[in-house]
Amino acid sequence: MGAMGRTGFETHDHGRCIVEAIAAAERHCAETRAQLTPIRRRVLEILLGEHRAMGAYEVLDVLRAEGQPAQPPVAYRALDFLVRLGLVHRIERLNAFVACARPGEDHRPGFLICRGCRHVAETRAQEAPQLFGAMPVAGGFMIESVMVEAEGLCPGCRAAQPA
Repeated sequence: MGAMGRTGFETHDHGRCIVEAIAAAERHCAETRAQLTPIRRRVLEILLGEHRAMGAYEVLDVLRAEGQPAQPPVAYRALDFLVRLGLVHRIERLNAFVACARPGEDHRPGFLICRGCRHVAETRAQEAPQLFGAMPVAGGFMIESVMVEAEGLCPGCRAAQPA
């Protein structure tokens, strides 16, 4: 997939990945009969353009700079919609948001977060079975959701560190 690739840290055609991700989001919205309004689309484009986790106020600052509606509820409502639709994920550790690498696909994402540049790579269960594998749960508890957020350094930040 072009949006984030396999790990999200490799070099790629960024413009093409944004176009592909927006097209996938439009298809998903059409299939689910959800309305991708211009402001929702722009918020998604902002997140796609950055390839890193962004807080709601960072998104709001970009909208303001573009002359878009600049009130916090505008950004929060758009982000809420995009998260509900699975087009964006909330990164709890950073209190921030990142565009989904696999919009419309039923998946259990995990996130690799670079503590240097804040770039976020989305992984899926098949790529990290030791993190997502089924584990017996005591007392009959049924796990419905697991959020895996691993923090470290991406290849670019590791290379920039003095030896």
